[in-house]
Amino acid sequence: MDTTALYRIFLSCTGVTTDSRHCPEGSLFIALKGETFNGNAFAAKALEAGCAYAVVDEAVYAPAGDTHYILVDNCLHTLQQLARHHRRQLGTRIIGITGTNGKTTTKELIAAVLSQKYNLLYTQGNLNNHIGVPLTLLRLKAEHELGVVEMGASHPGDIKELVEIAEPDYGIITNVGKAHLEGFGSFEGVIRTKGELYDYLRQHGKPTIFLHQDNPYLTEIAGGLTPVTYGEKREEGLYVSGHVTGNSPFLAFEWQNGQAGDTHEVHTQLIGEYNFPNALAAVTIGRFFGVEAEKIDKALNEYSPQNNRSQLKKTADNTLIIDAYNANPTSMLASINNFHKMQAEQKMLILGDMRELGKESHEEHQRIVDRLEECGFKDVVLVGELFAATRHAYSTYPDAPALIAELQRNKPCGKTILIKGSNGIRLSTVVDYL
Repeated sequence: MDTTALYRIFLSCTGVTTDSRHCPEGSLFIALKGETFNGNAFAAKALEAGCAYAVVDEAVYAPAGDTHYILVDNCLHTLQQLARHHRRQLGTRIIGITGTNGKTTTKELIAAVLSQKYNLLYTQGNLNNHIGVPLTLLRLKAEHELGVVEMGASHPGDIKELVEIAEPDYGIITNVGKAHLEGFGSFEGVIRTKGELYDYLRQHGKPTIFLHQDNPYLTEIAGGLTPVTYGEKREEGLYVSGHVTGNSPFLAFEWQNGQAGDTHEVHTQLIGEYNFPNALAAVTIGRFFGVEAEKIDKALNEYSPQNNRSQLKKTADNTLIIDAYNANPTSMLASINNFHKMQAEQKMLILGDMRELGKESHEEHQRIVDRLEECGFKDVVLVGELFAATRHAYSTYPDAPALIAELQRNKPCGKTILIKGSNGIRLSTVVDYL
């Protein structure tokens, strides 16, 4: 079946699902495959659960003559083509966002700001890969005035694939850092891959980008584009400038339009100075799209982080700074440096391994440990075999369950505790024992 014919069926449905456990009445089920599952095998179950149609790519799962089954060559490609076709039909202006660190938080902040003025579609959670991006686009409705689509990458070409589906009109790269080095091969590979967003905008005559002027890696690859700039250096021509005014523990900052605009003060619920460029990006994009300054301030003041990203949680015994959703050398150093500067008594750190760093893994973990020692931290707990292989005098545990067992015997009290590590280390499970 061609894309146009399938699109007519899509329009008759209530939405799209790829999960047979979640089948809204009248929706379209698309059977995807993974390493451990074959969605085709669940097509019949999806129809029984309420889906109107099931798209499959193996003929054995499409009973002859049953018009509720739609047989295609490749379900994933069909999902992506359908999403691009739908995006083109509606023509909604889309801001594409990628970056090594902070892209999900930045996306959430941008969404909070733009929602003050616009009916907005934006990526839910971190559905930012080759499946999540098309699913986001298929949620577009005619009433949406703008879209913010987050795009993640772990290998060269990933962003190129996603921008060709989403076809963004504007772009922002939050930053570039050392993450997924196993997949990218090098830091230079990270820069090239994130830069595929800029490449697309250049090639398609959509030159407007939102550029953190203080980041030399980004300014270097922004040639041929029209940057709407933001930063701290207050250089001539900056669209928005700002500076941090507080960080104990929540980020506070001032901003102004360019050099001479009125000064606005924001008191966020975000932990960490490293979130300042993310918040300033949201200010910049809000101003570019005509959101009133007071409404920008309101949105940023009221935004509360979730999902173990820069969260502050006070328990009966301790104050926790939870940043356990993910970790790479760049974000880990930023968190440690921020924690070092933070005013708090009895600081403690619980850090987990950083995954997918390839041949640079040992060196990067050692660099983190060396930085802990430079900062003079004494109360440090390291979790995972990669940290265990470094030279240090800190306590180590092979995994989160082993640490939990120790916390059940000896629970810390009166501490301010930074918790950070790759999601696979599952440090979020430790929170309930602190």
